[in-house]
Amino acid sequence: MNSRRNYDIAFVGLKPGNHEFEYTVDDKFFVEYQEQDFRNCTALVKLALEKQNGFMLLKFEIGGKLEVTCDRCGNNLPLELWDEFNIVVKMVDEPDVMNEQEEDPDVYYISKGESHLHIADWIYEFVNLSIPMQRMCSDDEMGGPHCNKEVLEMLKKLEEQKQSSNNPLWKGLEKFKDLEDS
Repeated sequence: MNSRRNYDIAFVGLKPGNHEFEYTVDDKFFVEYQEQDFRNCTALVKLALEKQNGFMLLKFEIGGKLEVTCDRCGNNLPLELWDEFNIVVKMVDEPDVMNEQEEDPDVYYISKGESHLHIADWIYEFVNLSIPMQRMCSDDEMGGPHCNKEVLEMLKKLEEQKQSSNNPLWKGLEKFKDLEDS
């Protein structure tokens, strides 16, 4: 639990202006969250915090690498991470009410009496958001060193079978396709 304090920023003692922080997160960071669908994570999080009167602007830069399972062939696929996220933190009297009413996900409210900003949950969220939804190598990389060539061959054969099989059920519909094109 002591390691979670590494992700607390005591902003009360900071002078107005720009401040920079760096965090390195790996698989150990994600243990307290749920099981992840990636592994071997080495991410560098750079945080630029601009403190103003009554609010703070936070800019997170996520970089690094991790491994996911390829959606196409099932092998391990290394991915490079890079993304940016911005958050505005406003200090108000009733932060719970304001957070419930706020529709913008990039605006967060804390109490005026708060002295620390806990950023671990944002780091967790932003690393996960940096991972593409579709996890496979590009078409020009397909068949490369990370691909399972047996699975790719099976997929190719299935595609060829699908194209060559003429299902009589759909034959009558072909005439309507020709009508639509004209």
